[in-house]
Amino acid sequence: MLLHPATTDPEQLLPALRQQGYAVLAAQGVAQLAGCAPAELEALRASWHALAPDAYLKDGGHYRQRRHASFVVEGGSVAQVPHRAHWQPVEYNALHGGMQRWFEPVQPDIVTQPAWTRLLQALAAVASGLKGAQPWFVEAHQFRIDTAGGIGRPTPEGAHRDGVDLVAVFLVAREGIKGGETRVFQSDGPAGQRFTLTEPWSALLLDDERVIHETTPIQPVHESGYRDTLVVTCRAGAFQDA
Repeated sequence: MLLHPATTDPEQLLPALRQQGYAVLAAQGVAQLAGCAPAELEALRASWHALAPDAYLKDGGHYRQRRHASFVVEGGSVAQVPHRAHWQPVEYNALHGGMQRWFEPVQPDIVTQPAWTRLLQALAAVASGLKGAQPWFVEAHQFRIDTAGGIGRPTPEGAHRDGVDLVAVFLVAREGIKGGETRVFQSDGPAGQRFTLTEPWSALLLDDERVIHETTPIQPVHESGYRDTLVVTCRAGAFQDA
């Protein structure tokens, strides 16, 4: 049985993040936050069929495909920076931390879509609402987790923080799978919530300083399936680099 999340009205997003450290937006709420039509978001979805294999999985799996891009968002300006490696310290990613991971870039025809730009602008505005107005160093990751090998792990590193200020996880598609339950816990206490995102373009937003999160493994319902997400992080000061 799937547990569906309680959703937050976009106008109450900042109070919810301040109160509990996380919030879930329905797809219509995401469109409202970004100031774009749902169809504009849906037009991005086809690009998830053209992701590249993740060659860095240390658990020996072949269930993850992804693309990556980095931006600086200041005020209303969104500037993509030259393609760079994704890096995390081992304190935040015990499995893949300390590695320079060069993923294939997000395709140019996606990062130039108005809906993509508006999403990044909206998330930077949320980060500024939480932490104060400033430039935001934004990384965007397109993920596909598949079950061709029998099981796929959205978060093979387990429950974690990302070492940033704001994390947004957008569910893009969920096809032919079971599992994939999202779990959010206080970083300094016992309280937690679990639910499953099922609506395309619904989103989980997290104050990364206050909560940790994970998603449980997925399995195929019949032969194989997949779970597509867009993960966007906003970090103050600089990108995480070695």
